[in-house]
Amino acid sequence: MSETKEVRVEPTSGAERRRVPRFPFVASAEVVENNSTARMNARVSELSLYGCYVDTINPLPKGASVFIKIFTDADFIEAKGMVAYVHPNLGMGIAFFNVNPRFLPILQVWLMRAMREMKATGE
Repeated sequence: MSETKEVRVEPTSGAERRRVPRFPFVASAEVVENNSTARMNARVSELSLYGCYVDTINPLPKGASVFIKIFTDADFIEAKGMVAYVHPNLGMGIAFFNVNPRFLPILQVWLMRAMREMKATGE
């Protein structure tokens, strides 16, 4: 029996609050809004253990329930999520929940690489 890890999203007021750091990370993404059949191809620009930032000129509304696939040349992950915040005409922050445990090792490897790259460039 596989377990899923649930991440609860707390509403933010003022500045965004994060439980873990976000790292610069570039990958392709496919976002599907659960209430429609609309698929959106986009680009991930930041990643954390609990979510990502997706660059798109047509972000979904805050609170939208989504399914996201993130692809690199070698791997991919899938997660259910929710649009946590929106920057009109720029992108949206997606909070992950119900990440399948088989994708967690891939996500952790991506985060370790991103952290090393960020430290190497002195950001």
